[in-house]
Formats: sequence, structure tokens, C-alpha cells
Amino acid sequence: MAGDYQRGEMDIQEQSATFEAFGKMTKWGSLGVAVLLTFITLLFCTAAGFVGAAGAAFVLAVAGFAFLREKPVSAH
Repeated sequence: MAGDYQRGEMDIQEQSATFEAFGKMTKWGSLGVAVLLTFITLLFCTAAGFVGAAGAAFVLAVAGFAFLREKPVSAH
């Protein structure tokens, strides 16, 4: 039974897709949590008020989206 295993023979397409999806969910989920925490913290713990908290959260969301989006792959 152990002799049946051939290294590199198994199709790992599903594992690769799962790994890619997990990485993307972690990345975007972390940004969402950071934006939400920024909004709640500024809203309840500072004098920024709703508009200031929403503005800062929006800026963080836009900056995070700009930095975390998929970069085009250069063809070599």
C-alpha cells in the first residue's frame, strides 16, 4: 500500500484553489475588521463624531483596497 504512492502524481487543483481562496478571504477580511474597528473606536472613544469616524474609515478602506488589490502579472 505504501508503495503505491508516486510523488507528484496527484491532481492538486482543488487544494490550490482552496489555498488561494483562503488567502483572499483572510486579506479582505482583515481589511474589513480594521475598517470596522477604526470606525467604532473613533465613533465612541473620541470627539470625532459620526462624520469624522466614517471619513477616517472610508479613507482606510480606500487605501487598503488600493494596496491589497491583485496586481497584474507581468509576462516574462
